[in-house]
Amino acid sequence: MDFDHQTVVAFSKSWGLFYLIALSIGVLVYVFRPSNKKRFDKAKKSILDKDDTPWT
Repeated sequence: MDFDHQTVVAFSKSWGLFYLIALSIGVLVYVFRPSNKKRFDKAKKSILDKDDTPWT
């Protein structure tokens, strides 16, 4: 099979969209999984825990 520029462009146009959609769905599943709630809440609060004090 000859891989010229047109073949690679056609492949990326046809399968690249499906790849990006699958990747987006994977990210959304990871973000909204209930077992990650504690981890994300801790990350949200840890930024303010260390720097939320007045300068002395």
